[in-house]
Amino acid sequence: MINKDLSIEFCGIKTENPFFLASAPIASNYQMIARALEAGWGGAVFKTVGLFVADEVSPRFDHVKKEGTPFLGFKNLEQTSEYPLEKNLEEMSRIKENFPDKVLIASIMAEEEKDWTKLAQLVTQTGVDIIECNFSCPQMTSDKMGADVGQNPELVKAYTAAVKRGTDLPILAKMTPNLGNMISPALAAIDGGATGLAAINTIKSITSIDLANHTPLPIINGQSAVSGYSGKAVKPIALRFIHELASFPDLNKIPISGIGGIENWQDALEFLLLGSSNLQICTAVMQYGYRIVEDMINGLSYYMEEKGFASLDQLVGLALDNIVSADKLDRDFIVYPQVSKEKCIGCGRCYISCEDGGHQAINWSKTRRPTIIKNKCVGCHLCSQVCPAEAIGYGEVEFKAGREQRAIII
Repeated sequence: MINKDLSIEFCGIKTENPFFLASAPIASNYQMIARALEAGWGGAVFKTVGLFVADEVSPRFDHVKKEGTPFLGFKNLEQTSEYPLEKNLEEMSRIKENFPDKVLIASIMAEEEKDWTKLAQLVTQTGVDIIECNFSCPQMTSDKMGADVGQNPELVKAYTAAVKRGTDLPILAKMTPNLGNMISPALAAIDGGATGLAAINTIKSITSIDLANHTPLPIINGQSAVSGYSGKAVKPIALRFIHELASFPDLNKIPISGIGGIENWQDALEFLLLGSSNLQICTAVMQYGYRIVEDMINGLSYYMEEKGFASLDQLVGLALDNIVSADKLDRDFIVYPQVSKEKCIGCGRCYISCEDGGHQAINWSKTRRPTIIKNKCVGCHLCSQVCPAEAIGYGEVEFKAGREQRAIII
């Protein structure tokens, strides 16, 4: 095991490592958070508290699976904490008393400015390190809370400012992905006094429908509702929003807590490379438990050692300069696919996909092996994407007629 220093500063606070429990059932009480911190998590975001106690439905979860893989995506109908505010405040205080070197974030939500201020004052008194404003829960029963707020820059600014009036702690604004552009509400949060941004919360969804009674899952007395989608399926969407925030000129110095589909150290690294300096994880913990943090710490440590990185700070945002608008991409050449005869299992997936979804550029021989027809191939690499044996990779590079030949990176 490599003992690498994974500490990193977030919102002005030094964290032991970037791995935090997200505000969710996995961080509902003292006992759960204590076990997680003992397992090695750098911190936790206590499940969202308000001036009310949530009245939850049962059942409240569903998941999407594909080809035997469970939890490709996960749907929940959770709202805020089911415990009284006084109990939650007491448990926040106890966590900080017993784990003073760990970072605790209080997630709060309210309907009125005065209540946001009051909650900020109450959680500040417990000794928490940061306050997260939940502007993004997609299944709240009031249009004055959750994702409906996160879509309204004026409310985001007003509620953030209300929290600022009640605390001197750093403030995180947790953004909703249920919009086309996150920049406007993000700027509004910063204008209101937010120190950093957290993205993303869950995505409004219908995961599946029971075909016997024509009702989406989970079924609650014959009915269901649109609600939040999370897990590995949302990671590409989360990464897009992290890039959008981190690369925007007026936001590129703002600390970002990345959330959405992180299951392993490779996922975590992708969020870091796009500009996150903190990582929140929920669905993977619900599936595999708190001990996954050990693999994430070890994997990230080995990567840093192998690549020669001394600190996490050196990784944050490294991928940003490699992402450009589509009009700036190099269109001067074709990279042809190359089939490995040793790895090919003769399943024919590449041939079918190219015939019915590509450019009919693969010959299928009597020996059940594909060959590329160069004068038809456009180098789209659909074949390599569908190959279950990873037998198709990059091959010859050919420049288009009249284009300047030069060294390229693939």
